[in-house]
Amino acid sequence: MSESSDLLDETDRRIIVATQGGLPLVAEPYGAVADELGLDVDDVMARMQRMLDGGLIRRIGAVPNHYALGYRANGMSVWDVPDEDISEIGKMVGDLDFVSHCYHRPRHLPYWSYNLFAMVHGRDRDEVSDKVERIAKLMGIKDRRHEILYSHRILKKTGLRFTA
Repeated sequence: MSESSDLLDETDRRIIVATQGGLPLVAEPYGAVADELGLDVDDVMARMQRMLDGGLIRRIGAVPNHYALGYRANGMSVWDVPDEDISEIGKMVGDLDFVSHCYHRPRHLPYWSYNLFAMVHGRDRDEVSDKVERIAKLMGIKDRRHEILYSHRILKKTGLRFTA
């Protein structure tokens, strides 16, 4: 048994099962979870924070449906940037309000020279292209080459699920 799984008790499991599909869309979501499980809201919040700090939960955040918000074009921009600058450039790109996620990936030379990926959303492909060009200008000469890989369909993304 791993160290992190030792931290998981039955109450933690119940909280995970109750929230793994998303927090309730109410003014006080943690209170709603606490009420559903017959727990104290402060206990629910403390347990979730402990699980987050311990790596049992990777993140708690909103996952918007970009299509429902009017963003019909999605482009994964892929970048060939100097490896020694990847952390600095990745932070800069990831902090842009129009980038939903940004991450470092290994190159697979000679077939794939890109080492930085950044998802950009726009109302259409022209808007995505304009945003990617803004990123390129920010990078300057550290952008050795880039492309945009456009999405053709939405894939449902979910993580590991516990059953009750």
